Amino acid sequence: MEKSIVEQITEKVEALIADSALFLVEVKNTASNNIKIYIDGDAGVTIEAVSKINRALYRQLEEEEFLNGDFSLEVSSPGVDEPLRFLRQYNKNVGRKVEVTLNEGEPAVIEGVLKAATEAEITLEETIGKKKEKKETVIPFGNIKKTVVQISF
Repeated sequence: MEKSIVEQITEKVEALIADSALFLVEVKNTASNNIKIYIDGDAGVTIEAVSKINRALYRQLEEEEFLNGDFSLEVSSPGVDEPLRFLRQYNKNVGRKVEVTLNEGEPAVIEGVLKAATEAEITLEETIGKKKEKKETVIPFGNIKKTVVQISF
């Protein structure tokens, strides 16, 4: 069975970042061949790294006449509104405020400071009530619909 465009591009990107601290978060392709690639790193991702990957991948796709025509390529880090997908992203954001939407249970959304993340669960520190009491809540990954980092100004 022939691999999809997303699968083929995923392999190319993973080969480009194989010997780095970067990791692939997601590859998207629209019907108009607008390819979006999201890359992250344990210590973040630099503009230089994104540019280098973009140039190398663009060159590969053009040389192979990969998409037989026009395409656009965007390589970036996930935006602040993108949910966390991998344990590496959770670990990178320990100490930051997050909003967790649960699959089930009440409340449906919990906000707190991400204290820890393991293969099985995350630990949040919530601030409760007017006295601002601290409460630790452990949430299994199986009950997490999405987690988004909250930006504070």
